[in-house]
Amino acid sequence: MRTYFDHEKLDVYQLELRFVTWVTALLVKIKQRATDARIAEVSDQLDRASLSALLNTAEGNGRRQRRTRAKFFDDARGSATECAACLDALVAKGVCSGGETDEGKQLLLRIASMLTKLIERFDISSSSSSSSSIIREEPDEEGFDDRDEDEH
Repeated sequence: MRTYFDHEKLDVYQLELRFVTWVTALLVKIKQRATDARIAEVSDQLDRASLSALLNTAEGNGRRQRRTRAKFFDDARGSATECAACLDALVAKGVCSGGETDEGKQLLLRIASMLTKLIERFDISSSSSSSSSIIREEPDEEGFDDRDEDEH
C-alpha cells in the first residue's frame, strides 16, 4: 500500500483499518438478522466508535505538541474500549455469540495496547497504570478484582 501521510505508516492505524473492515462485515450480518431498535443503537454506536478510534489516531499523529498528540491517542484508546463494550453488549443481547466477536476483541486488545504505548511515549505525565483498564487479570469468584474502585 502506498502511503501519503505519516499516520498511514503507523501499525496501530493499519490495525484500526482492519478492525473497521471486520466490524463493517459484522454490522452487515447483524442488520440482516435483527430489527430491534435497541440493537440498531448499539450497532450505530459501534460503527461510530470504530471510526472515532481511526480518526483520532490519524489526527493525533498529525499534531506537533506532545501532550496534544497523547490526548488524541488517549481518545482513540477510549473509542477502542467503547467498541469492546459494544461487542459485549451485542453478545449480552443475544445478537452475536462470543465466538463471533472474538476476532474483533483480539484486534481491539492489540489496538488499545499499541495506543497505550503511544500515549506513554508522548505524555510524560502518564503512568504505567494507564494500561490497567485494558489488560486485566481475571476477577475472583465474586466478580471483583483486588484493586480499589479509585484505580479505574
